[in-house]
Amino acid sequence: MIEFTLPKWYDLHTHFRQGDVVAPYIQAHLDMGCIGALAMPNTKPPTAVVFDADEGGEYWSIERYMRDLRRAGGDQFSELIVPLYLTKDTTPEMIRKGAHGHVLKACKSYPPHGTTGAEFGIPVTEFIENGVFAAMEEAGIVLCIHGEEHGLPPEKYFDRAGNAEEIFYTERMPRVRDKFPNLKIVCEHVTTKLAVDFVCESGDTVVATVTPQHLIYTIGDLIQGLKYHLFCLPVLKHCADRDALRKAVSDPKNTKFFAGTDSAPHTTKATDCGCAAGCFTGGIAPQLYAQAFEMAGVDLSRAQGQDIFKNFLCLNGAAFYGLPISQETFTLVKEDAPVEMLKTSDGDVTPLPLGLGQKNLPWSIRR
Repeated sequence: MIEFTLPKWYDLHTHFRQGDVVAPYIQAHLDMGCIGALAMPNTKPPTAVVFDADEGGEYWSIERYMRDLRRAGGDQFSELIVPLYLTKDTTPEMIRKGAHGHVLKACKSYPPHGTTGAEFGIPVTEFIENGVFAAMEEAGIVLCIHGEEHGLPPEKYFDRAGNAEEIFYTERMPRVRDKFPNLKIVCEHVTTKLAVDFVCESGDTVVATVTPQHLIYTIGDLIQGLKYHLFCLPVLKHCADRDALRKAVSDPKNTKFFAGTDSAPHTTKATDCGCAAGCFTGGIAPQLYAQAFEMAGVDLSRAQGQDIFKNFLCLNGAAFYGLPISQETFTLVKEDAPVEMLKTSDGDVTPLPLGLGQKNLPWSIRR
């Protein structure tokens, strides 16, 4: 039997939502060996001001959302980061005050209407010109960016010749990187070879998160049978893109790519009006990542393979954000484990594998 022990890890891109459902979502993360998390700010209303004193009804503050998360079990995390949702009302002064008050650690840029809760996002070019990115660069605040071009016609959003992510990393991100060379940038949930190449070719200030679903599946898995539990944004891409992701994360010298599950729970995933974007991987992400690394050719029975996996899951992201490596541990074991529905007060949430008809995973966790 293969088993190996790892430091508890940080999920540096996840969604805990709001209200009574937060507690079971946080508990699912604690159950999979998480010692900390970066909780995305696309709440309703969005978490788009830093301090309680700045709340005016339209936005929540980071201070408020952090309190809610801690009350729901987030106080068991050693580190909890809530980025500031960048909107038309974000100012350089807001960035400076938030950094000075040690509340603001990161900001999140959403493409307008580009994913769940992204309707308050504005084009990234606005922040290039209005001084927000300059203030972030000066203060050492991390930019977490959903890298897709907005407002595209269907034939350009996903086409044989390109897609929204490739357009964004060709036409937008080089300008951001080159104009602000010291701005720390996390290219969130990259899905294409072009985005992987952009990260690899950039300096140490540009890194990326990778989800388990983008390492395991392709667009073919989504559309064969219209498996809506596999629908997320950015959408799954092609085999060549998945191969590039696998190569990047399994490189023994990898320091730029790390775990960010983008776990996005929905109690009502599909309706007559459409399908909510997001795959729920809370409680099972390390097991899914282990499965993905084996698919990428990493031998997790050997010390070298285990080190490669540890770099991705436990070390690289912590190093980029300046977070301590946990002294607490958990163990991954190569034995089948059942996948179970998550019960919440709003209804059941279906984990990704179960939504695809997979009742067991080949890896389990021992804490």
